[in-house]
Formats: sequence, C-alpha cells, structure tokens
Amino acid sequence: MFAKLLIANRAEIACRVAATARRMGIQTVAVYSDADVDAKHVAACDTALRIGPPPARESYLLSERIIEAARASGAQAVHPGYGFLSENAGFAAACAKAGLIFIGPPPEAILAMGSKSAAKALMEKAGVPLVPGYHGEEQDPALLALEAEKIGYPVLIKASSGGGGKGMRIVEAPGEFSAALASCKREARAAFGDDMVLVETYLTRPRHIEIQVFADHHGQCVYLFERDCSVQRRHQKVLEEAPAPGLSENRREAMGQAAVAAARAVGYVGAGTVEFIVNQDGSFYFMEMNTRLQVEHPVTEMITGFDLVEWQFRVAAGEPLPRTQSELVRRGHALEARIYAENPERGFLPATGVLQRLHLPDAVEFTISREPHDTAPAAVRIDSGVRQADRITAFYDPMIAKLIVWGRDRNEALEGMLQALARTQIVGLATNVAFLARLVASEPFRQADLDTGLIERHHETLFPPAQTLDWGWIGLAVGAVLLDEGSTAGSDPWSRRDGWRLAGHATRTFSFAHAENRYDAQLTYGDGALSLGVAGRVGALVVSRTAGEDLRIVLDGQLLCADLEREGSLLHLFHGGRHIVIDWLDAHHDAFEAEAEEGRLTAPMPGKIVALLASPGTRVERGTPLLVMEAMKMEHTIAAPFAGVVRLIRFGVGDQVAEGEQLLEFEVEAPAS
Repeated sequence: MFAKLLIANRAEIACRVAATARRMGIQTVAVYSDADVDAKHVAACDTALRIGPPPARESYLLSERIIEAARASGAQAVHPGYGFLSENAGFAAACAKAGLIFIGPPPEAILAMGSKSAAKALMEKAGVPLVPGYHGEEQDPALLALEAEKIGYPVLIKASSGGGGKGMRIVEAPGEFSAALASCKREARAAFGDDMVLVETYLTRPRHIEIQVFADHHGQCVYLFERDCSVQRRHQKVLEEAPAPGLSENRREAMGQAAVAAARAVGYVGAGTVEFIVNQDGSFYFMEMNTRLQVEHPVTEMITGFDLVEWQFRVAAGEPLPRTQSELVRRGHALEARIYAENPERGFLPATGVLQRLHLPDAVEFTISREPHDTAPAAVRIDSGVRQADRITAFYDPMIAKLIVWGRDRNEALEGMLQALARTQIVGLATNVAFLARLVASEPFRQADLDTGLIERHHETLFPPAQTLDWGWIGLAVGAVLLDEGSTAGSDPWSRRDGWRLAGHATRTFSFAHAENRYDAQLTYGDGALSLGVAGRVGALVVSRTAGEDLRIVLDGQLLCADLEREGSLLHLFHGGRHIVIDWLDAHHDAFEAEAEEGRLTAPMPGKIVALLASPGTRVERGTPLLVMEAMKMEHTIAAPFAGVVRLIRFGVGDQVAEGEQLLEFEVEAPAS
C-alpha cells in the first residue's frame, strides 16, 4: 500500500477521500487554486500545494500541474475524485509515465468508454442492449438531421464525450433540430473540448438506473447492486436511491450481469458505473459508462456497508477485491439529496455568495463494516466540502452538501430524509432545500412513480404559489426586530425598546414583505407589556431568547420558537421545518414597491457570454432569445422581457459578467392602443 496520496480534486470528494486515507494511515496532499486557498479540503489534508488561479482550465484541469505537485510532495499515488481529470485518459497515462499510481481504470478503458459512440459499438459486440440511434463518426449537420428523421421524433442529441447533462438536448420536431444541434455542440466543445454528438430515440418516460461495478487486476469483477437516479432537472441528478424501487430480482440480476459484461469488454479495473435507460416495462438499454467513482456512491456504501474509496485504494495497490459476488448482500434503503446553491423557482439558476449560516443535521460518521450492515435506523450522513462563512463561487460546481439517509426500508428512509431536510438551515444564497423537501414529500416520489421527467410533469405541485403569512410568522418577524433592537439599545431608560414608558401608551407600525405581499402590524407599548395587531386580530406579545434558541415569542398565549439569521433587511426565520424570508420595510427601505428600470436587461446570474443572438437595431418580441450565457458549465438562453428594439449590447462573446450587470439596452415598444 502506498504511504502518501495526492488528491487531484476539491470540495466534498477531496474531503471524503482524505477521511478514508486518514483512517488507513495514508498521508494526503491537497491541491488548490487561488479561490480555494482556505477551503475545507485543504484543511482536511496533511499538506497542500497551490496549482494556479481560480478558473479550472488554469488549475485543476492542468495535468502537468497536478503531476508536478505529486512529485514535489513525494506522493506515490493520485486519486482523481470525480469530474476534472478523473476520466481523462491522457492524465492517467501521464501519471503512469511519471511513476505514479493512478487510482482509476487503465487509460485504454477510459478511452474506450470516453466516447459514447465508440462505447456503444463495443457494447453491441458484448451483447449489451442499446437504444436505437446514430452513433457514427460523420458529423455533417445535414446527415445528422437525416438520421434524426430516420429514427423518428422525439430524438435526443448527446455529446459523445459528455456527461452530467452537458451537451444534451431533447428535440421534439424537425424544425428545432438545427438550433438544438448548434447549442449542443457549442456546450460540448466548451465543457469537453469535443463537439462530436450522437442522436438516439428519446424514450418518453424512462427511468435512469445505474449499476456500481468494481474490478481488480486479478480478473475479478463484481456489481454492488443498483442506484435509481431518475429524478433529474436539466438532465442532472437531484435525488438518488438504492436499491431501485420496484425492480424485480431477475431484472436486477440481468442488469448487474450486463454491467459486468460491459466492464470486462474494456479490461476494466477499479470503480465504475454503468448507466442504463430503463423503460416502464422493465426493458433496459446501455447509455454510458462513467469510468470513475460517482457523486451518488454513498447510497451504495450505505446499503452494502463497504467503503468504496478503500476498495479503490486496495485495488490500485494490487490487492484482490475484498468480496466475491456471492458474498455481497444489501440491507435497507438509502436516499441521497444533493443540496445546491441554486434557485429552483428561477429555472434552477446557479447561485453564488457567502454561506452566512450553514447548519446541517447531526450525522453519524460513516465507518466501514467488515460484516454488512450495522448502520443504525434512520442514520444520517453528510458529505460536504464547505463550512460556514465559505464562499460559493462561479468557478466550480455549486454543490453545498450531499445529505444521505439510511432506513430499514424505503418509507423509513423517506421520513428520515424529510426530518433531515427540516433541520437544514442555510442563509447567504439561494438553495434548493425547500424544493427537495417538497419533492421527497410529493405523492409521485413517495409512490415510486419514477422517470426522468417527474419534475417537469409535476411542476405545478412542486412549485406551488407562495403562501400568505399567518400572524404567527408576523409575530416572529416583529420579535426578531425587537430582539435586534434590544441588543443595540443603550443602558439608559430613554433608549430602551422593550415597551417601557414613563406614562401612557405608544403604537408603532411595522411593515414587512414576503412573496410580493405586504403585511402591516401595529405594536402597542404600555404598562410594561406589548400587544400586537395584525389584520384586525390583537393579542399580547412576549419576546425572549433562551439558551439554544435564537427567538421565542408567546403570541396570544401560543408559544412559537424559531432560529433567526439577519441579512440586512431580510429576516431568515426557521420554524416548523420551514424557512421563511421576510423583508423588513423600515423607513430607509422601500425596495418592495420599486420596479425595474425600463429599457434594461441585467444578468440573472454570474457567467460568460457564449453567443449573441441579436444585434443593435434588431426589433424583438417578448420572449425572443437575445444571448446565451454559460454558468456552472451549463448554457442559459436570455430572452427579451418585452417587445422593443435592441439599442446597445454591453458585452461580447467570451466576456465574463457578474450577476446584476446590465447586459443590453432597449427602446421599449409602446403597447398597441
């Protein structure tokens, strides 16, 4: 076994690998860009080396920098994590040339599976079922369009070298093919440096089920059961679970054997994932093989009791697999929810900012079980690469944490996940926590009515209109303001803000905003007591703070407790498993009624301009695509918010823009009388 390991990645996977290495007595070396100098993964390792500026292409994606760091640190092995260089055959070969152990498959296997087209040809020879489609080398747009016609619409265009939903488009009709192909190729070129695509039949209600495989240098290959990753947005996974609900034992075994056949076909070694598209009737087709450990590997670890990173280390060191296929058993059910800095209500746009508050539920520390499986009921595990006060930047994936819950059955795991999400508190940027809670609680997910279109199909249920605030929430908001004022008040009685009066009563009005609604409350001070009136309802109010509680009020005899975080005029209240943001509209804050200045269009997120679809002088209708931005490696089309004429475009292709920057100017067209 090697004594020192360099982790060629960042964030949660680097922290995860470092934890296993520490338990095994292996020293670890972190690499970091300037954006990650104070990152959690840097602190988690024994030593750390700088490899470049924040952009990944100038740091984490430079294989020569990684190898230089490994040599300088005296590391004997390199773990690539997932993403970045983990599926880069050239990097794997360069490690071998430098005398380093690459903890992953041989370069030949990465090359074989790195091209979706070439991989499908190999799978066809190995007898693995394939989705009908065009997987050839010829990339002439006219030919691709003709092949799409032969296949029959709808079709799916996919980047041949891609993954994670990047460079992928569903095309419903021939007239949409050309624009979708251009966008797909542009995104694939930017993300993978290769714009080759394939075209396949689009299955309308498919499930996405993947098989975890493991192979060693001694010819052994096993599968560690399956994961259902059907719940996705923009072709990227949101929830994962193991085992896959409703899958028969015969189907599970058939898919496992097909995955092992796929791995053997390319001489695979190490951890890999064979992904299948599964029809509602149970028929399955090979989609791709990811030649690395996956983001969702913890659910497999939780149902098998094995540390897959340790398996990676042992296989890379030449040891045989720790278990044969007949010795592998699964127990219980595990769910994983990916907590992202993003805004689901705005099309899942990525968010950036500082984690002003990061409170995650209490979690058990995952340890390997020599005999599976001793995990306690409803056990919670957290895999995260950030800490409170860290910044989520536009340079890397916006994942905050992975929340993994194990239960003795699926229902217990579901309830455990809902409780864990209710205890998750994040302030400082938009997150998907509330959306995840709605998703897990939704009837389709609870009933395991799963397919990759679940979120779009149940959009109205998963994105309900904002509820109006009852007076309990308004009472908590008033209490939050009073507590804040009390902490800043002077010691003399005239500056007290607790209702004390020398004589008589006084009334004060508080105004708040939430979800475009305004709420007014009247607080009456008198005789050392407070009373609150909201929409004609009046009750006594007592405000306090106790040990372990940010805010406690008694409103008309009802006790309400909440955790509180203040962000400027915004009051973040966590109560009853809900996170409500209330804007306090004081005398110096009237943004609630302000309207956006006409004739401007600002960036909805930080990103790079990758295409301009209009020019100065162009007349556009509301909804006309104007430009394309790339953020977090995904493309987002910015459309005209109203009809008018484009007068000025402030940025060009390749320019980086910050959230809120003015992109262009309009002359707004007056509505017809």
